[in-house]
Amino acid sequence: MAMEKKPKHFIQQPEYPGGPKELTKFIYANLRYPAEALAAKLEGTVVVEYDIDFKGQVVDTRILQPLGLGCDEEAARVVRLLKFAVGRNRGVKVLFHQKAHIRFKMPVAAPLPATPPPPQLNYVYTSASPAPAAEPESKPKPQTTYSYTVTIG
Repeated sequence: MAMEKKPKHFIQQPEYPGGPKELTKFIYANLRYPAEALAAKLEGTVVVEYDIDFKGQVVDTRILQPLGLGCDEEAARVVRLLKFAVGRNRGVKVLFHQKAHIRFKMPVAAPLPATPPPPQLNYVYTSASPAPAAEPESKPKPQTTYSYTVTIG
């Protein structure tokens, strides 16, 4: 009969499901660059301190290093979306404090794809007058050709 191992620490720290890489991926997937900061071409790092309750939810955020122009509010909004996994802490309801460094960097402008030419419809009509049956074919009759190009769009 195997005995359960006791945790190394008395209080277990909250962990984001998937670890720090998944936490970073979630933050930058949900981060929207504020329009004011984009117009001012503002770049930098916002340091946010946040509190995690015993259920694993972020309950409070504080900006320790502001950047301005809406970046602080956006960083706080994204941090409030986080949900953590908290281990059982022997019945003690603990409030955890953590920090996040959120970098705002100007997005790289992707080159615009070349616009394809509008679709076209080509129609060629050729007519020839029928030759009479009694007359021998000595000289070819002239043909009339009409060509139409219709551009759609």
